[in-house]
Amino acid sequence: MLVPDPKTVRRLLTRYATLRIAQAERHSPVAARELEDITYTLCVMTGTAGIREAVTRADALLAQEQTAPAGRTTDPDGEKGRCLTV
Repeated sequence: MLVPDPKTVRRLLTRYATLRIAQAERHSPVAARELEDITYTLCVMTGTAGIREAVTRADALLAQEQTAPAGRTTDPDGEKGRCLTV
């Protein structure tokens, strides 16, 4: 299974939250379109159909990254040092 780069996931989650807050304060068509794009990207990266599940999986991925042993260079599939980012 492909695992997205945690840094990219964190950046997308941060941008998603920022846009949701901005939209709640004042609607902007430009921000709404960017929010749609970020939502789609998070769903694709996490293999989910909805944003709630995508955020849950993204949070789990980030929590897993924090508990991974330091210096680990091989992922569960045996790939060394390769990060895939969408």
